[in-house]
Amino acid sequence: MKKLLFLSIVVFMALGLVAQSTYKMRVVKTDGEEIFFKTSEVEYVDFQYTEESEEPQEPTLKVFLAGDDVNQDGPCKVARMDNVGPDGRCILAYPENMSEDPNVKHGVVIWGPGGDTEPGAYMGMINRLVSHGFVVLALSSSPGNGKSASAAINWLEERNNLDYGVLSNKLIMDRVGCSGHSMGGLESEQALLNDSRVYTAILNNSGDLGHSAMSQIRSGKPIAIVYGEKGMEAPNAEADYNNSGVTAPACLIKMTGGPTNNSEGGYGHGSAAWDGIAATLAWMRWHIGGENRKDEFTTPNGQYVSGPIIGKQGYWQGKYKNWENWKED
Repeated sequence: MKKLLFLSIVVFMALGLVAQSTYKMRVVKTDGEEIFFKTSEVEYVDFQYTEESEEPQEPTLKVFLAGDDVNQDGPCKVARMDNVGPDGRCILAYPENMSEDPNVKHGVVIWGPGGDTEPGAYMGMINRLVSHGFVVLALSSSPGNGKSASAAINWLEERNNLDYGVLSNKLIMDRVGCSGHSMGGLESEQALLNDSRVYTAILNNSGDLGHSAMSQIRSGKPIAIVYGEKGMEAPNAEADYNNSGVTAPACLIKMTGGPTNNSEGGYGHGSAAWDGIAATLAWMRWHIGGENRKDEFTTPNGQYVSGPIIGKQGYWQGKYKNWENWKED
């Protein structure tokens, strides 16, 4: 009888322990946190796939470009303002119908005239650039130290930041292109060297007198010189490019086979700014506009390496270096 009573008590205690124990389901999260659920409260478990909503991304800013033939004017009508700019003597030219899309803005080109030459003498270059979608501010003069170009960028930046005006919030001001003829080319090169907002420069019939400016350009900033076979700038253009210290991606483009019945006997000191407009426009459409024109400037059969000067006579004769590992910023 005692043994039977003892066995009953043991069974009763065991049943009591089972009744007091509760199984739990454990979920371990990726961060190590553990979550427990009572099995008595769980009806069933399954797995469902849900797409996590991504953070909204800012729209990609695009550069407004019009047309595609650099050898002729583009479709944009050109609007012009004289006697403007930081000194009140510059020319501002822009597409008559500016982009209305807040995510599509206009690239900016600063143009520097040659010594003792009015900016209005370069309307062929200015109109070509603007008709393809760029906004151009042509300096009244080019001191050759980059300061006038930087002042022009400041002036445009102020108007871009206004809540009113034709340029209000229309311009891309952190990736400016500079170009110019003779002294204007030197102005462009120095602006590229000293102003972080200037991304590229293409010098027309120019080259550093000390033959060292190009060697000081930061490695990622592309630069080019277009010059004439008979131009007085030729020695400086070639020496600036050939400086062994040049690490920036660079092109040297000579215009050859020009008319011999002029005072220079071929393409001379004014060739790039008047007869070679296509090269400057193609360069700006590439580096400011974002088009892929690398092969035109950096391959043996490229247009500006060995191609004909379309609409004129003769051929481009180009050199290039430091493009192997270069990528557009």
